Amino acid sequence: MDFRRIAVATGNKGKLKEIKDIFTGVELVSMRELGFDGEIEETGINFRANALIKAEFISKMFDMPALADDSGLCVDALRGAPGIFSARFSGEGDAENRKLLLKYLEKVSNRKAHFECAVCLCLPNGRTYFGQGKTYGRILLEESGSNGFGYDSLFYSDDLKKSFGLATEQEKNSVSHRYRALMDLKRFI
Repeated sequence: MDFRRIAVATGNKGKLKEIKDIFTGVELVSMRELGFDGEIEETGINFRANALIKAEFISKMFDMPALADDSGLCVDALRGAPGIFSARFSGEGDAENRKLLLKYLEKVSNRKAHFECAVCLCLPNGRTYFGQGKTYGRILLEESGSNGFGYDSLFYSDDLKKSFGLATEQEKNSVSHRYRALMDLKRFI
């Protein structure tokens, strides 16, 4: 199978840039560049199921290998929430998601959390390959830094000893859940 050109099933520009920075050696083409500007409904019960739904949809639509990820922030004190609902936690975007998370954790001392990612590569013949990754840390009391996207400014990385919001792209990409999931996937291809 030719893996030199792979569709990426995401409309999230930050996520697409990270995937392109990490998953080198192949041409990655976004679903938008291929002409699909819609949303793929994420109806799975976990990250792996949602990644499969998106990769399979784009692979079939364009008859080419497709890569998708589903990822999110899992907070211990919230029993893993926001989890698969991370991007739509508040229903009003990244800034409101961060505000809502801080509100839920106002009087909580256990602020342990991790980012989790599942990636799926789906081939036109129906074969699928998966990778998984996690990165651990805690939720800060307030935002720190403006780099990254999503919850990065609230997530203090155990690996980097600072928030993802203060980390350079290279630093974050060397320890992130997405990096670890993509490296796990690369073992199969």
